[in-house]
Amino acid sequence: MEELTKEQEKMLLEKLSDLEHKQWIHWTKYMMKSIHDEDKFVRWEKQIKIPYSELIEEDKEKDRIWARKVLEILKEKK
Repeated sequence: MEELTKEQEKMLLEKLSDLEHKQWIHWTKYMMKSIHDEDKFVRWEKQIKIPYSELIEEDKEKDRIWARKVLEILKEKK
């Protein structure tokens, strides 16, 4: 991967974090089909309606953790 500026890396991190959130929503919708815990179902149903851009920072950071893993893989030299 080409060397990025700090600003470019930050923007890429946010795009990857948004993608991770969408992936989580997809997985959660799948899991909700077989969940029998009503409280969890209601909580997840509410959470999947929140786009990444509207998450609180604490929840954004959970997605960023995975996005950083992608960035590290992309930075690895072959």
